[in-house]
Order: sequence, then C-alpha cells, then structure tokens
Amino acid sequence: MGEKSDVWQGTLALMVLRTLETLGPLHGYGLARRIEQTSGDLLQLNYGTLYPSLLKLEQEGFIRSRWGVSENNRRAKFYELTKAGQRQLKKAAAEWEQTTGILARFLTPAQEG
Repeated sequence: MGEKSDVWQGTLALMVLRTLETLGPLHGYGLARRIEQTSGDLLQLNYGTLYPSLLKLEQEGFIRSRWGVSENNRRAKFYELTKAGQRQLKKAAAEWEQTTGILARFLTPAQEG
C-alpha cells in the first residue's frame, strides 16, 4: 500500500462538518479516525492540524463542544454541529463541488474536433 497523504489545505473543515452531520457528536480522536477511515485510509490526519481546526470551527459558531466520557471511560471533549454549521456545510460543499468540476475540465483530455 502507498504512503498516506496529508489532508489538503481547505478541506479539513468540510470533512469535519460532514462527519459530524453524518455521525452526530464525536470526540477529536473519533473524528480523526473516522475521517481517515472514510478516505479509505489514504489520508493521514495530524492532530496538530485537527485541534486548531476544531477550535476555529467552534469560534466561528459552526460546531460546539461539551465534556463527556468516551467509550473507554475517559474524559473527552465531544463536538457537534450547530445550525450555523449545517448552513456552512451546504455552502462549502457546493463551493467544493464547483471547484472540483472546474479542475476536472483541466484534467480531462481534450476532445479532438
């Protein structure tokens, strides 16, 4: 199997918001593992990247956190999507779909006319 890739600039927030929308509240470790799992284990999520992103999303009002107990009985901070986060997720997903559509035009071989 090849090396794992780092998460692309600007995509982590979208992945976090979508994961929380899909699975509900999760702690940071659970979020990281789920994002890596969803990528087919092709992405490697650095905790030095994840936690600042979570803090930024919380400061922007897109997620909120609360302390709870993890499945292995440890104290953990759980993150969940807010209404503003749901709106941001829809906006960011639409922007990303448009961007990837534009990029695909450059990567698709030109048709001979």
